[in-house]
Amino acid sequence: MAIHLYKTSTPSTRNRTVDSQVKSNPRNNLIYGQHHCGKGRNARGIITARHRGGGHKRLYRKIDFRRNEKDLYGRIVTIEYDPNRNAYICLIHYGDGEKRYILHPRGAIIGDTIVSGTEVPIKMGNALPLSAV
Repeated sequence: MAIHLYKTSTPSTRNRTVDSQVKSNPRNNLIYGQHHCGKGRNARGIITARHRGGGHKRLYRKIDFRRNEKDLYGRIVTIEYDPNRNAYICLIHYGDGEKRYILHPRGAIIGDTIVSGTEVPIKMGNALPLSAV
């Protein structure tokens, strides 16, 4: 895991680091356009909440929170930044060819294998039902 150090140009960039294994190109079939309605406006389009709106356009990544691929091993392919939440996400390639995003487990690196099911070992990244923990 390579860590990139910023060159100090301002006091805020002093001692700042970024993980260089993080990718930023999402899969096209796992994203869709997020519609930001409102932006501080009411039904007539008049601004009622000041200082809202603007910002960079963001695409929403579909995250697999259910992890219902039972006893099927998956491999972490990329770790990406998600602009819609304060967490990294990782792309999983399952053995049957399916690809899904999950929230990045702390300590997991590219190439790790994860599995979800009832009889899987308790390890970082694996998903078990509460009755099996």
